[in-house]
Amino acid sequence: MQPNHLETTHVHEVYNLIADHFSATRYKPWPVVDSFLRELEKGSLGADVGCGNGKYLGVNKEVFTVGSDRSDKLIEIVQKRGFEAMVCDNLSLPYRDACFDFVISIAVIHHMSSPERRLEALKELLRITRTGGRILVFVWAFEQEGKRKYQEQDVFVPWKMPKKIYCPEGQPTKGSTPTEEGSQDIVYQRYYHLFVKGELDELITRTGMATIETSGYDRDNWYCVARKT
Repeated sequence: MQPNHLETTHVHEVYNLIADHFSATRYKPWPVVDSFLRELEKGSLGADVGCGNGKYLGVNKEVFTVGSDRSDKLIEIVQKRGFEAMVCDNLSLPYRDACFDFVISIAVIHHMSSPERRLEALKELLRITRTGGRILVFVWAFEQEGKRKYQEQDVFVPWKMPKKIYCPEGQPTKGSTPTEEGSQDIVYQRYYHLFVKGELDELITRTGMATIETSGYDRDNWYCVARKT
């Protein structure tokens, strides 16, 4: 399956279909992201690329963060919450070069379906960051300590939705399959590239646009904080 088609079918379309249910499960900031945002200088301007339901946009009220996401349904949720956000693609962001003091990308790059697209997505984040500005990137880890165990780096991860609540009779369930005969769940398959240890660091270094300040593992994710050079 071609990268564009894979992402369209198993990322973009899926997140539009699960937007309400997904948003209901995303409300508590991750500690590393929370700390990064709260330590920013007062008055800083930033971008949350792949902001989902916007849970990080109001963490630090002394900075201004613009949200963006590929899912128009998630952006509708963000805007209803009163935040500034727009629909756009991580590979072609509608921002000027070097216009942000900081950029965050939380659980986004792992949905890019080729090494080249993942590299270009990181370059785009750095393009919009000013020299000396910082980015924070989180991606799912292959080496997960929780219940999920994987044999390959490129996988489909199911998202289960209660059919009666989110897919009432008569509404479409495109791209879904029931978990079992008579199941009350609808399952959508999301594409992920699971990063191995050091892979995110190496990819950021390959951009030639930043130096890594710190990196680590948190909640089954690898993360990096890098400074634009």
